[in-house]
Amino acid sequence: MPLALALLTLAILVEVGASALLPKAEGFTNPGWTAVVAAGYLFAIWLLTIVVKKMDVSIAYAIWSGVGTAAIAIIGYLWLGESMGPAKIAGITLIVLGVVALNLNTAH
Repeated sequence: MPLALALLTLAILVEVGASALLPKAEGFTNPGWTAVVAAGYLFAIWLLTIVVKKMDVSIAYAIWSGVGTAAIAIIGYLWLGESMGPAKIAGITLIVLGVVALNLNTAH
């Protein structure tokens, strides 16, 4: 299980990195950045397929999507010039709480 968590963490980091680079792909008109983004997504999904061999897909995907969504929202605010208001903060909080609730409610 520790290896699965490590690979899931890496998958999330790669997917968040690829998502943060999406603006550079310019609607997939910039071939170089498009290739980087696509490779990042493919690598992240490949890692996720390894993770779900050792972890329930519902839990792995909840962690993946929750942490990834929160991380890209924060990166968008800190480095991509996106806004961060009370509604966005509340939404991120609810996502994190939902992931925690799923993990607490799962028999291991």
